[in-house]
Parts: sequence; C-alpha cells; structure tokens
Amino acid sequence: MGRLPKLEPEQMTEAQRRVHDAIVGGRRGSIRGPFPAWLHSPELADRAQNLGEYVRFETSLGARLSELAILVTARFWTSNFEWYAHAMLAREAGLEDPIIDAIEAGVRPRFEHDDDELIYDLATTLHRRHHIGDDLFARGVDRFGHRGMVDLVGVCGYYTLVSMTLNVYRMPVPEGAEEPFPQPAD
Repeated sequence: MGRLPKLEPEQMTEAQRRVHDAIVGGRRGSIRGPFPAWLHSPELADRAQNLGEYVRFETSLGARLSELAILVTARFWTSNFEWYAHAMLAREAGLEDPIIDAIEAGVRPRFEHDDDELIYDLATTLHRRHHIGDDLFARGVDRFGHRGMVDLVGVCGYYTLVSMTLNVYRMPVPEGAEEPFPQPAD
C-alpha cells in the first residue's frame, strides 16, 4: 500500500463507510487508485469521486480522447499507477499502441486522427506551459466547443489530483506489473 495503512471497513467512520459504499456500488466497483488515500478525508473523497465519475465516464470528449488526455497527464506527473491503469483503458477505447508507447517514452506521437493530435497538443501545452495560447485555444473551441474545452481542462485537472495523490502515497502498481517511470530518490 505504499505509504498508506490499509483502512479496513470496520475501522471506518460512518462518513468513510458511506463514501466507500458509494464507490464500490458505483461504476468503479472497488476501492483502488487514489481512493484508499482519499477515504481518510471522506468529504474530499466524496466530492472527488463524483467529479471523477463525470470526467471518466461522461465527458463530451468520449472515451478515446479522454483516455488520451489522461495518459498525457499521467506521463506529465510520472504516475506509475495512473499510467498502468489507463494505458489499458486507452487501448480498449481504441488508442493505438504506437501513440501510447510514444507518450510513455516522452516523445510526440505520430497521429492519424486530427482530434487525437489536437487533444494531445492542448493537454501537453496546458501541463507544460500552464496555459493555452489564443491560436491553440481557438482551434480547440472550433473543434470541441466550449463544453469540450471545459471537459478537457476538467479531465486534466482531475487526473492531476489523482496522479499527485498516487505519487505522494507511493501507490504501487499491482504485483508483477512494470513501473514505466523511475521514481526519484528521497
């Protein structure tokens, strides 16, 4: 569990159990990723899991583009667990291995689809420069509308929170899985 002691259901407060049960009973079906850490702050866990459900399953971008933005975010934060979980989901959403492999290696992929390239450019620019210039912003709005741009910022922001949580608590990938990004020494 990295830096986090396992919180067993019988140790949980009523608020923690309520959030735990909502997560387990929802689309995720289990407590993994950042949720073991977030349960130590049940209000944050509840609010974050609701936002996460939207940005993961319901954005206007669709699964392929959302997963692409999530991978860009996981790579930016060198979040091993986030990469492990979402590289598989990106493949299931139709993102090709050469794109996934290039992002993992930290190089710009070659894109066959204009939407993929635009999402990559928007998410990468947002993470690296902390803003998006007028021309790139206009291209994003022209293609995805303001709702799509807001959803993209939401995906990147939420998965930044996820990646930061996973990194701070050193949440490991499952046993036997490879960690793609070396972690810095203390």
